[in-house]
Order: sequence, then C-alpha cells, then structure tokens
Amino acid sequence: MKNRFILGIDTSNYKTSVALTDMHQNVVCDLRKFLKVKQGEKGLRQSDALFQHVRNLPELFEELAGSADGGVCGEAANDLYAGLAAVAYSSRPRPVEGSYMPVFLAGESFARSLAALADIPALPFSHQEGHIEAIKAFSQLKCADRIMACHFSGGTSELLEVTAADGHTGYDIEIIGGSKDIAFGQVIDRAGVMLGMSFPAGEEMDRIAEAADGASDVLTRIKVRDGWLNLSGIDTQIKRTLESSGAVSCESAGPLIREIFEKVSDAMTDMVIQGAEKTGISDIIMAGGVTSSSFIRRRALKRLDAAGINAVFDENGLAQDNAVGISVLGGKEIWGSNL
Repeated sequence: MKNRFILGIDTSNYKTSVALTDMHQNVVCDLRKFLKVKQGEKGLRQSDALFQHVRNLPELFEELAGSADGGVCGEAANDLYAGLAAVAYSSRPRPVEGSYMPVFLAGESFARSLAALADIPALPFSHQEGHIEAIKAFSQLKCADRIMACHFSGGTSELLEVTAADGHTGYDIEIIGGSKDIAFGQVIDRAGVMLGMSFPAGEEMDRIAEAADGASDVLTRIKVRDGWLNLSGIDTQIKRTLESSGAVSCESAGPLIREIFEKVSDAMTDMVIQGAEKTGISDIIMAGGVTSSSFIRRRALKRLDAAGINAVFDENGLAQDNAVGISVLGGKEIWGSNL
C-alpha cells in the first residue's frame, strides 16, 4: 500500500531523531542519537551540533531503511520509500515569527531533499509543537482544543497556553509563565557536570536523587510569582555549595542532588498551579526532558492532584527530544486531525 507512512525528523540541541508513524498514528520506528559532548563541557556550540546532525542523519536513515542490523521496522527499503506520504520536520524552536536556531537546518535540508526526490510534501513544524504532540497524541487529552503545557528541558522552561491552530495543522502557543533566565535542565546539568558526570546529566542525577537517604537543607525555595521565576540564584547556590565542599563524589552528593530535584519539582508545580488559576485551564501536558524524571514526576503529581489539576506525563518514553510528535503532526496534515 502506497502513501501510508510519515517520516519525521528533529535535529535539536541534544539529539538527532527520526521517526516513522503510520496513518493510524502507530509508531513504526523511533530512532534517536545523542549529540556527543566532551567530558566537562556543558553543551555544544550551534556549529558543532549542526556538524554532528549532518553526520548522524545518514546513519539513522540507513538503520531506518534496513541497512543496519537487519532493519528495525520490518519493511524493505524500497517498500518503505514507496510508502512515504510526506516528510515532516522541525524547522524552528517555536511556532512564532522570527524563531530560529541553526541546528534545525540539518533536518530541514534532509527533509526537503528527500521529499523533492520522492515527489511528496515536506511539512515544517516547530520543535515545541513536536514536544507537545508527542505526549498529547497518546493521552486522554488527544482531542482537547485548549490546554496548558509545560516545556521544561535543557534549554527551555516555559509554561504555555496551547490552542488548536485555526486553518492549519499545529498549535497556537502563548507563553504565560516560565524562567526569566536559565532553564531547569541547565540547573540540573551544570550541577551534574560539576560532579564529574557526562552532559546531559539528568538521568544519572535522577537515579541518585531516588536512591539518596533524605535531602540536604542548604538551598532556598525558588520563588514563583504569577507563573514566572528566576533560576540563576539557585544555580549559584549549588555551585558555591559544591565548591566549598571540596572533592565530592556523586554518591556523597546524593542528599544535595535530592534537594535540587525537590526544589525544581516544587517550583514547576507552583508555576502550573498559578497558571491554572490565571487561565482557568485544569488540563496540562508535561513535556520536555526534565519532566521525564521519575522523582520530579512523583513529587509533582501529589500536589497537582490535590489542586485538582489533570497533569498528563509521558507514558511512552517521549518526554525527551524525539521526532515522533513531528511525524504525527505530519500525519494530521495529510490525513486529517481525526485520526
């Protein structure tokens, strides 16, 4: 059967991702590759990230097509190519005029080239829309026209009011809260790198927070006002605490790491509650890599449930950067929104 797959491509600051979904929104393939960051570094320059994407994409396409490890999607390469209905891709960070980041040029160039050769549409969406759709499409909020969403990651900490776009596939998004300086993920990653972990450090930090026997009590609560906050203060506190402690192992820093995660979770929760009071919306999608933390999720859910807020967290490993949401959006554009 022809025209039954949508190829999605996302080239973010952290991962190269490709995904394949079918006309029923089944995830056929979901492939991702972390960008490599040197030990001790806290991220990548755009030029370095772009270079790595250009190298990673052919490898992921080869795996997708069955050229590596016997194939991952059960389709012969020719059948897969003939079955493509469109190529969807992340073209920018947010769905607003002027939003731009060089890393997305890698995915755009591959997507438009492949679409031109196959004579199929190339469909641009924003990275943020992909994050939202990756959670929303597989949840009880799938058909909701107006929700809130958190986009909490290594580079973004925003509380959003999200409505279905009028006249086109995707979303109209208004920022109604967030961080005025650095992101939640940056606070976590910077602490992890100072402790000798590889970047990004979120997953390892989460495991240590879960295993820690209690939390320290050296950090001040992050203040949230009308949905907005600053994180540079707690970032500085963490840095000074680690510097004054001398050589600290990851294990001995467990109580501090647990406290960091407590403070982050509480600030996120305060932000959501204030957003619900401001908008009257009680349904919220929790997207972005920071929300994949089991510690943060469990702590946040207790307060959000008590506040009567329906917080939907990822259940399918799609909170972090991926191309599944972009692929699903492409399917909606081709086959309609009522899939």
